[in-house]
Amino acid sequence: MELDNLKAFIQVAEQGSFSRAAEKLFITQSAVSKRVSSLESSLNTPLFDRIGHKIILTEAGRKLLPRARHILLEVEDSKRAVANLTDTVSGPLVIGTSHHIGLHRMPPVLRQFTREYPDVQLDIRFMDSEEACIGVIHGDLELGIATLPLSPDPGLDLTPVWHDPLAIMANHEHPLVGKKNVRTKDLARHNAILPATGTFTREVLEQTLKPMNIELNVGMSTNYLETIKMLVSVGLGWSVLPQSMLDRDICMIDVRELKMERTLGVVSHTQRTPSNAARALLKTLQHPEKVT
Repeated sequence: MELDNLKAFIQVAEQGSFSRAAEKLFITQSAVSKRVSSLESSLNTPLFDRIGHKIILTEAGRKLLPRARHILLEVEDSKRAVANLTDTVSGPLVIGTSHHIGLHRMPPVLRQFTREYPDVQLDIRFMDSEEACIGVIHGDLELGIATLPLSPDPGLDLTPVWHDPLAIMANHEHPLVGKKNVRTKDLARHNAILPATGTFTREVLEQTLKPMNIELNVGMSTNYLETIKMLVSVGLGWSVLPQSMLDRDICMIDVRELKMERTLGVVSHTQRTPSNAARALLKTLQHPEKVT
């Protein structure tokens, strides 16, 4: 059973498309088809049903998918374990991080890390924190640097790095700005622009609001905090944003009953041996050099 064939099978299953799988693997669509066909021949069973333009896993394909992922993880883990026998910090390191963390937290860390470990080939992939966690589980990423989930998958190890206080933000002309004793029910009367449902940041807000039994008036939602900040700054509504994003374009509304914080940190696989490069990055994140 060829590893390249398993990789092609996994990508087609995840992408639901031979063409998108080819893009992910940086090979031609015909090469992907040949690899999947070769795997099907070796197993003597079809792995996909082709129904119109849809690609659907057969029962055999569904059985094989988690095993194929496990095989590839074991192979990569074995390679890292052997490479780790030396103290050399080198080789590829694939990480995923959100745009917000990449912009606001990672620059000094990456500057220090690349200076101290120039032989590491960093592959940084920008994605939502939720996707980064899935990428770590599936073995596509060695590390995720993300908003940590409140209810993590049992296959994930979470290492907190930054505490990230959240606050209610609006532009300076919002009716609630400057008012005393603002309550959550007051916010509910005004348009909200929130992180998308299913994001870890939205989950923090929902968990805080749950005992209050208050339904918000959500006009828009998006995964990108920078976009939310822009919409808030032009007066389209209030939002919950990291306090670190506060600047002259927006201001905080003091709602004393809403004390929220999310935790940013490192996500890794519980059963995966970290490479020397991953260990070095984690150490840099936990003990950054002080800028004088």
